[in-house]
Amino acid sequence: MFDWLGVVVSPLNHVLFVIGADHVTWAELLGFITGGACVWLTVRSSVLNFPVGIANSAFFLVLFAYASLWSDAALQIVFIALGFLGWCRWVRPGWAQVITVRWASIPAVLVCVAFVATATPVLTVVLRAADDSAPFWDALTTGLSLAAQWLLNAKRVQTWWFWIAADVIYVPLYVSKHLTLTAAIYLLFLGMCALGLQAWRKEASVVAHEDMAELALR
Repeated sequence: MFDWLGVVVSPLNHVLFVIGADHVTWAELLGFITGGACVWLTVRSSVLNFPVGIANSAFFLVLFAYASLWSDAALQIVFIALGFLGWCRWVRPGWAQVITVRWASIPAVLVCVAFVATATPVLTVVLRAADDSAPFWDALTTGLSLAAQWLLNAKRVQTWWFWIAADVIYVPLYVSKHLTLTAAIYLLFLGMCALGLQAWRKEASVVAHEDMAELALR
């Protein structure tokens, strides 16, 4: 089994070109392409963001494992699982009470903030014990990314707040880890997240007006 897996994964670690200290592999390049496509599809509220996002996480899983960035690699596994759950939730409305773009409630946002605040110190200790190169920042971005993914699965506008916060940290973090192309990906993500926030705010406003009109007719 592992021999077969190695045959599949090995070509993805083939170096294509070099950017500074970053030896860009197929995994990193394909991560760049699928990552950009995933965020663009999310901005458009397309359910296709999930299969593309799952592929993106798979490429980054290979990349981060190859670079021995174990916390980042483990996060991709979680993203793949959450991606499948979100995909089912968007495709099958019966799995959720609401699947239109809306604002999350204040309690829901506070839960996300509390999760990040709790997960960060716990993960920092774990990552420090695992000799992670940047335990606190890796822990913080992991917490922010998981909160963002949870809100994305529910189609809540505030998902972009958490993605933006994570990407602001990810860009210099990956530069410091000599993953220049990956840092560029997250810089691209940051710009697209700003567009996503604007687009989803407008969509949520339309939904809110439709809800008010429906209540007025009852």
